[in-house]
Amino acid sequence: MSRITRRNFVLSVGAVSTATSVLGWPALGQAKASGGRVVVIGGGFGGATCAKYLRRLSSDIKVTLVERDANFVTCPLSNAVLGGLYDMDFITHDYKALRDEHGVKVVHDSAVDIDPDAKKVRLAGGSTLKYDRLVVSPGIDLQWDAIEGYNEAASATMPHAWQAGEQTMILRRQLEAMPDGGVVIIAPPPNPFRCPPGPYERASLIAHYLKNNKPRAKIRIFDAKPKFSKQPLFEQGWQALYPGMIEWISETEGGAIDGVDVKAMAVKPTFGEPQRGDVVNVIPPQRAGAIAEVAGLTNDSGWCPIDQRTFESRVQKHIHVIGDAAIANPMPKSGYAASSQGKVCATAIVASLSGQELPEPSYVNTCYSLVGPDYGISVAAVYRLGDDGIAAVEGAGGVSPKDADAAFRLAESRYAVGWYQSITSDIWG
Repeated sequence: MSRITRRNFVLSVGAVSTATSVLGWPALGQAKASGGRVVVIGGGFGGATCAKYLRRLSSDIKVTLVERDANFVTCPLSNAVLGGLYDMDFITHDYKALRDEHGVKVVHDSAVDIDPDAKKVRLAGGSTLKYDRLVVSPGIDLQWDAIEGYNEAASATMPHAWQAGEQTMILRRQLEAMPDGGVVIIAPPPNPFRCPPGPYERASLIAHYLKNNKPRAKIRIFDAKPKFSKQPLFEQGWQALYPGMIEWISETEGGAIDGVDVKAMAVKPTFGEPQRGDVVNVIPPQRAGAIAEVAGLTNDSGWCPIDQRTFESRVQKHIHVIGDAAIANPMPKSGYAASSQGKVCATAIVASLSGQELPEPSYVNTCYSLVGPDYGISVAAVYRLGDDGIAAVEGAGGVSPKDADAAFRLAESRYAVGWYQSITSDIWG
């Protein structure tokens, strides 16, 4: 597959619309919620979706989206940038359509404080926003103190690339500069974390780049877990496409990382000698984005407990938390899950402000992973609200078959790109 930019991309087969991926949100129709003010913090998969669908469900609601950056760079398909399949512009999206076509007021600033009693959000620029309902979708923050020797300054040398953008390009440039025969070390975090299959897709697509450019190089994965998402499918793909190139060391084999030596470009496993790499990708443990903690929305886990029907915080009334920051088990922390939650949350807010009954929510998640340009795998699930919260619908969804033929893997790789184009068009298009 050649390098692709958004300008020359032709929609792949298999793309499916996400506009109705949450059963129930259309049931409200165009609701009346005169005078309602909703502020949404965070313009990623969850926040941008929620802002758009608030306006689609009720044109009377005044929606303000607070997002620091003028453009959002997606973590989905950022691994494909590392593998040389796409350029950064393909995974970069602006807020023009949300503002001009959907009537969302977009403020490029950072929320630094929330006063839940006065229902006010204070911004870094000094202004204050009042709200009737607040949606907090801050994504993740990295726990810089979790690994000895690894901090924000160290990430310039040992990039995490778990928040896409400049970190993605640092890691990409390091891969281009490393010698043939060199070693790439990837150190995934313990659960829970953003995008559970992500580190292993990353290993796959880095292997694709190395196979074509530095075929004597190796990848070593020092993992903090005894197993990982879609493991049999990934390992089968590695054997088929990159035999002998990728080594996975589990937590039970000493794969967990206790510390790093940035100057020596080495990681320190739980037991055994430090291991040096030419490129070292350390993905530290994570927690909810900082504003959630500042606002007192997190519990001891570092994540935000919510009412899983409405995504309203269990700590603060009239504040909803969606996306990676929310405790929405068994839904994973993924872009698709965040978008699905954004629609459910928008429906709940509009129903509340307009005095309507909330439709029974349904939630979905689909996660495609590229093992190679023509080799895709996936997992999908549908969720409904049960007596104890969100629960997977038995028999819905599933994972790719392990022993599928090349045509099936090729089709799923095309579906992966089609899925990406569909969901990003739905959110930012």
